[in-house]
Amino acid sequence: MRHLLARPGLLVAIFAALVAAVPVFFSNFAVSLMNDVGIASLVALGLVLLTGIGGATSFGQAAFVGIAAYASAWLSTSQGLSPWLGLLFALTLTGISALAIGLLTLRLGGHFLPLSTIAWGLSIAMLFGNVDALGRHTGLSNIPALTIAGWSLADPRAIFYLIWLLVALAFWFAYNLLNSRPGRAIRSLRGGAILLASVGADAYRVRLTLFLTAALMAGLAGWLYAHMNRFVSPSPFDVRASIEYLLMAVVGGLGHIAGALVGAALVLVMKNGLQDVLPLLTQRAGQLEAVTFAVLFILILHFARSGLMGFVRRLARRRPATAPPRPDLAAALPLAHRALPERGTSILSVKAAVKRFGGLVAVNDVSFDVRAGEIVGLIGPNGAGKSTMFNLLTCTAPMTAGQVNFLGHDISGMSQREVARLGLARTFQHVKLRPHMSLLDNVALGAYARTSAGVIRAGLRLDRQQERQVLREAQTQLERIGLGERSHEEAGSLPLGTQRMLEIARALAADPVLLVLDEPAAGLRRKEKMALGELLRKLRDEGVTILIVEHDMEFVMTLVDRLVVMNFGSKLLEGVPSAVRADERVQAAYLGSVV
Repeated sequence: MRHLLARPGLLVAIFAALVAAVPVFFSNFAVSLMNDVGIASLVALGLVLLTGIGGATSFGQAAFVGIAAYASAWLSTSQGLSPWLGLLFALTLTGISALAIGLLTLRLGGHFLPLSTIAWGLSIAMLFGNVDALGRHTGLSNIPALTIAGWSLADPRAIFYLIWLLVALAFWFAYNLLNSRPGRAIRSLRGGAILLASVGADAYRVRLTLFLTAALMAGLAGWLYAHMNRFVSPSPFDVRASIEYLLMAVVGGLGHIAGALVGAALVLVMKNGLQDVLPLLTQRAGQLEAVTFAVLFILILHFARSGLMGFVRRLARRRPATAPPRPDLAAALPLAHRALPERGTSILSVKAAVKRFGGLVAVNDVSFDVRAGEIVGLIGPNGAGKSTMFNLLTCTAPMTAGQVNFLGHDISGMSQREVARLGLARTFQHVKLRPHMSLLDNVALGAYARTSAGVIRAGLRLDRQQERQVLREAQTQLERIGLGERSHEEAGSLPLGTQRMLEIARALAADPVLLVLDEPAAGLRRKEKMALGELLRKLRDEGVTILIVEHDMEFVMTLVDRLVVMNFGSKLLEGVPSAVRADERVQAAYLGSVV
């Protein structure tokens, strides 16, 4: 078993052979059940992407299944058009509906988003039952079967291969998507909007694109459902069905795309088994079935949150670790680099910056410049306003008054994402890495703004040349910080100090003009600090400008070219380290005594 887990390609081939043999060796009931599993797995796959990986819980996916099913059923029955035109119409209508719903609801945070999905899930199902053209609660019948070159797919065995071909293509698309530029952004959604903005990505747009992708997978399932069953009514598309789809994703494993298929199979097989057994035990089989699934859902959430595939993954980890083969990236062309400004040129200018929080003035009329090719330190005692100033420079927080110019642009009113795209890269005081992503993928995320591949290109593997360029850049930056041999380890396995180095590598992958570091030496041992200092000096010599906020005075004094000292929100002093060290005001406010 462990040998098979180490060879996922072989597992996929074995599974494909077993699926292909189902219509040959099994009964009509088994074939029909497998058809249901395939259709349900498409919806569950969308939920794995949206909820498990993207972190947006939806209780309304069955509504998108219903929109597509009714759209194709209405077009092919009332208008007499081909079901294949119905597929195009169904996906278009589903996409428009998902876009409208997403624009209205995806900015909601916390528990409001799941509640909103329940609301539109209920309303859309009710709409199906109250429209005369859709047959009201009676539904639509006599839906034509699919045909290919005159060959009817009305029989379950005939449509079986079409369903599973589309399932295979959907899973292939999802796998490609997650291992790509947009996929890294999707996997980073749980890290928060600030993390994505720091690499030039828009978290809302990424989430909306993911929401549309999941809805279109549900739409494809709805089209297959309508023309396989040849009858639609409102009940299979209500909130209860949405909860069942979510249960499939949870049972299989929300963090694994294979979990969608495993969960769909397990839930539907169990459901059919209960429907056979419960009537023999009680006259209230329907109610008891709902209770059984509710109890199952609670037990899984309590004892096995990572689902069945999570258990399989843990089992695979128990075998002796072997390093995965490193990709051959030598032949990939390097990514284009931005032209760095001439050394000595002013690239960042802060003019009379003010930040108030109500009556508290956190930053009070602070001005300073940063010139190309130097390392500038921003220091001060606790509460001096350094972190607030840092947030103003990176546009994480808006200014109350004043101006910040970066490369000739007034960035005072810009978003953090726009500033990142101009060439300002940052790290975080509290490390923001994706612990279950590899070191290589974490660093590759930093190059997001330097590339352009979207969801469709990524899912169809049309971005492979660009992807190799990104991975080559990420590998180069990992080797730059001494982690090149560990590129496929998970970031969460690293100690804190090494994680901080990894954040710097991610920032370097953005090809920055200005690198803004928030306490990068925190948690590093002496040798690591020395290595970090050497790296930062090397970057300065290569033309990268660095602004550093740091509490380790020994580290800062031997590293920077100039210091800006803040105290009580105001600038106390600006100068070279030796002058700052000798200044009595700095000694009184921060150093405590002459060093």
